[in-house]
Amino acid sequence: MGEFPPDAAEVLRVAEAVCGPLTLEEISNRRGSAVWKAGGPQGVVSIKLGTGEAAEVTAREASVLDRLPGYAVTVGRFDGGVWYVTPWLAGPSTWDVFRPVRKDTGGRGEALDAAVGLCRAVADLHEAGWVHGDIQPQHGIHTERGVRLLDFAWSRQVGSTPWRRFDGTMIHLTAPELAARIVDGPQPVDTTQAADVYALAGTLWTCVTGKWPLDYETAGIDADAPVEEKRRAIACRAVPMSTAMPWPALQARLRYVLLAAPDDRPSAAELKVLVEAVDT
Repeated sequence: MGEFPPDAAEVLRVAEAVCGPLTLEEISNRRGSAVWKAGGPQGVVSIKLGTGEAAEVTAREASVLDRLPGYAVTVGRFDGGVWYVTPWLAGPSTWDVFRPVRKDTGGRGEALDAAVGLCRAVADLHEAGWVHGDIQPQHGIHTERGVRLLDFAWSRQVGSTPWRRFDGTMIHLTAPELAARIVDGPQPVDTTQAADVYALAGTLWTCVTGKWPLDYETAGIDADAPVEEKRRAIACRAVPMSTAMPWPALQARLRYVLLAAPDDRPSAAELKVLVEAVDT
């Protein structure tokens, strides 16, 4: 079983009440945020534990899940931080669905359906008045009932700013205008739906090619350069896009989104329509 702080034992009791006798599998554990898959004869749940600076982020994410339709969450606190339990989402990530495409072994029909589904999930979230703030290849899960999004730690309702400071999430998928606001201030910086669409297009590009859409090498930026250096270059659009185009029909549409100014960028719903029109 995973390692839990003794004073966080209540989370195991909550999970066991849903699943029965537990088997735990640690999924991730970094920067004070740990996720486990907890399974038993009666069901499977996800356990997230936030300690230190990650405690506030975990509490904020649990609050978002509590307000989103279709998500259920149980939250608790302990001396060292915050935990929550939510049903496990079964299915491959968008990254997983695109694996045959990256290997050039087929699968374009399934991948295109997955891309449309991910766009639809983001569009639905936006229509409900939310910004996700951290769309990545692993953050869409393709379940039997459609695509469900993960990792709402940097999500916000339009019109609210639930953090004191925002320094960005996945740098390679950060929209230029968002990077510029982080560099130049003022704080707090608000995530936007337009920046979500940039990250959505970048996510699909990455799922196709296996590489980020920006070509740092051509820009003279070392792969191990600090995030701050990359962010400054992205903010002034000094990093060109990759020229790798293994799926031109899809990537031409994604390139259009990634190069567009924020006000010219299509919505997630409009990107869904563009993707649907792609010929496999």
